[in-house]
Amino acid sequence: MDSTDRNSDPQEVGVSAVSRLFAILRVLGEAPVEGMRVTELAQQVGLSQPTTHRLVRGLVEEAMVEQDARSKRYRLSLEFFALAARAGNSGNLRDLVRPSLLRLSSSLGDSLFLLARSGFDAICLDRSEGPYPIRTFTGDIGGRVALGVGQGSLAILAFLPEEERETVIRHNLPRLKDFHLYDEVFLRSEVENVRRLGYAARNTGVLPGMAGLAVPILDGNGHAVAALSVATISDRLGPERLPMVVELLKRETAAIGPKINPFDPTLRRPSHIFG
Repeated sequence: MDSTDRNSDPQEVGVSAVSRLFAILRVLGEAPVEGMRVTELAQQVGLSQPTTHRLVRGLVEEAMVEQDARSKRYRLSLEFFALAARAGNSGNLRDLVRPSLLRLSSSLGDSLFLLARSGFDAICLDRSEGPYPIRTFTGDIGGRVALGVGQGSLAILAFLPEEERETVIRHNLPRLKDFHLYDEVFLRSEVENVRRLGYAARNTGVLPGMAGLAVPILDGNGHAVAALSVATISDRLGPERLPMVVELLKRETAAIGPKINPFDPTLRRPSHIFG
């Protein structure tokens, strides 16, 4: 037993125990997939091994932590993640991003779109109309397009984890043949440009007279889960105006990213919200 466990006020001991439990949960949250041994946990949280073992066993009894039967390592349990998911159900990505769509549409006078990744596609979750007649790949809310087609889906594709990005590219290349500008060399070049710049932009392209710009919405790991996209006529996205539009979108996405609930069901099944 640690010295702080002896001769202490019961209320203070209780507070200390709660702090230690959360310290263990936080360390396990950053642990490798295979989990951690008690000795490693004790070193990370700065407690003795017996005290750490006692606290961890308490978390196991409450089903917040589980132990691998063979390796004897501890990790956060599925029940812990289920609890976190239920706690995060109060909001969703559309509600979170809607004020940004309205602000950007008002300040820019252009049409704004929220796109989210759905498997090998990007799906339009929301839009705010500007005064200019435009055409887009996704069309109305609920429309989808292969990742890599259009600036919004390209911004998402570019900032997926590398292995996922490669899988999506290999799967989608045959689907992109209908878009005559898209072969593998061109697509990979576009992806690298987006990763370097932090946004996707094209003033002319497959849709004549249309221009688009998109900035990815990144989660805590720096991976794209969605994108904010501007669609407008080509004359409104020239080199003089482009930097200002990029700055506004980056400012909004930077504020959205830290607020994203990683357990948001909208991110897991974006098409489900349309019934």
